[in-house]
Order: sequence, then structure tokens, then C-alpha cells
Amino acid sequence: MSGDGPRTDDGATRTATVRTTHVDAALVAAALAPDDTESMATRVDGDAIECVVERSTTGGLRSTVDDYVVNLRVADRLVERARTHRAPADDGGRSSDTNTDTNTNT
Repeated sequence: MSGDGPRTDDGATRTATVRTTHVDAALVAAALAPDDTESMATRVDGDAIECVVERSTTGGLRSTVDDYVVNLRVADRLVERARTHRAPADDGGRSSDTNTDTNTNT
């Protein structure tokens, strides 16, 4: 794998735990799930996401954690942005922030 670097014969694994908090941790974790690999174990605990990454090399660990953190930041920003653009609750969820005018004769 790219980024793994030379393998060691010591049989040791390298482990990192990334724990972050979010307004909607379950939604952020769900957005990240398609990118999870066999070397990752992710769980949601209330407003926190905990991801444990285990790799055989330090370079591989660094690469996987780096990818995870980048994806995490994007997912968190998308969830936050979506929350700010939701329709107000008092109109039954019928309003939209998109222009529904389909008249192209302007």
C-alpha cells in the first residue's frame, strides 16, 4: 500500500485513537462510513466519535489517520452547513432556500 513504507518483522502494530465531538456525531460518522477501512474501528458515543486505527507501519498509520481527519473535517463542515440551511420548523418544512421559479422567459 502507498504510504506504508518498509515493513518491519517485529509483528508490532501501531495504533492511534482519534476522538472528536460534534453537534450531530451520528450523522458525521455515517457520512464517513463509506471510507472506513479494515484497519479502522469507529463508534459513536453521544456527541463523540471515536476512531481507532491500527496499522503495521508508522507511515501507514500516519497516512490513514491523515486521510480520516481530512474526511472528518469535510463531513463535519457539511453537516454544520446543512443545519444552517434547513427550513424553519414553523412552516411544516415546506419552505426551501432554492429558487423554484422555472420561468426562463425573463
